[in-house]
Amino acid sequence: MTEKKPFNIMDYFSAIRIFAAILISLLIVFIIIFFVADDPWFAISRMMLGPLQTRRSFFNVIERAGPLIFTGLALNVALRSGIFNIASDSAFYIGAVLAAFISLKLPLAGGLYQIVYLLAALVVGGGVNTLPLLINKYTGIAPTVVAIMQNSIFYYVGLSLVSAFLLDRSGSWGSRAFPPETTFGNMISGTSMHWGFLILAAVIVFVIFLMEKSSYGYKVRLTGINKNFARSAGIKTGSVVLGAQFIGGSIAGMGGAIQMMGMYRRFQWQLPVAYVWDGLLVHMLANQNPAAIPLSAFFIAYLRIGAEIMSRTARIDPEVVAFLQGIVIMLVASDKFLYGIKRRHEQKQALAQAGQVKPGPEEIDV
Repeated sequence: MTEKKPFNIMDYFSAIRIFAAILISLLIVFIIIFFVADDPWFAISRMMLGPLQTRRSFFNVIERAGPLIFTGLALNVALRSGIFNIASDSAFYIGAVLAAFISLKLPLAGGLYQIVYLLAALVVGGGVNTLPLLINKYTGIAPTVVAIMQNSIFYYVGLSLVSAFLLDRSGSWGSRAFPPETTFGNMISGTSMHWGFLILAAVIVFVIFLMEKSSYGYKVRLTGINKNFARSAGIKTGSVVLGAQFIGGSIAGMGGAIQMMGMYRRFQWQLPVAYVWDGLLVHMLANQNPAAIPLSAFFIAYLRIGAEIMSRTARIDPEVVAFLQGIVIMLVASDKFLYGIKRRHEQKQALAQAGQVKPGPEEIDV
């Protein structure tokens, strides 16, 4: 019978660091609110409890969390392969453009639209996300640099396609209205929740299984930790990395298509999307655990909806949440944050283990 491993709080050190970073950030934001608000307690209560006070506000949180979950999952797969590729925005945007284009231009039977544009977003989004690695291979330009440039390039490509072929010139800038049979439709009356959230739930389960339970996920993680060791173990690291980027891009592309066809009635994205930075924050708060990504995305969305409610009722700039996010990123990314506590614990543990070692026969004094 195997002995039960004793509880060690340091096994959860990463989670403790993230929780402490969130608490410190909230404390700093509360202090700022105390200085700028006429009624700080009212403002804080609206920020922290406002999303729970109405049914619509609560579902707004879930709706706002949807694209954060998609980009967080996409980056979880792509980044854990060891390559810092942030081309998810271009995959997300082009997926939305493809969905709008197919829904307005292709004559398909009802029910086929969703299948066709999701498959198109999956394939094209995956291909777009692998471009930084392919360009790096043949030019030597860092994938991060290529990804940043690529996000702008594909934004203008998508904007040009919409302006040239889909634009409704009778009113404000935007495409023609999507036919009802091409959208995902409302799932809960009185809210904007749509049936695309069922696909999101399936994607969450898929990524958890892929990254934590499958042999391919193990190869991705091992390659990201130590590519040379993975290569010596017989893993084809090149194909593993490319596959991870393709899967990550496919998730982002599908996310863009679902967001466009579930939350909007026409294409109206005149500005480039910036979900990749939100996805990075969600990925970091989840401590690279795909099962925790929905929770961290819900937390960020909750704070943003709460800040908007606080802004409307207490007249405080909702950008305080951006300030909070910046502090959280700075603390979580810092290797020195709470490092002293962990080091002292490891030193005490090492000394305790050394004291338990019994000397061998040759070491006993006679």
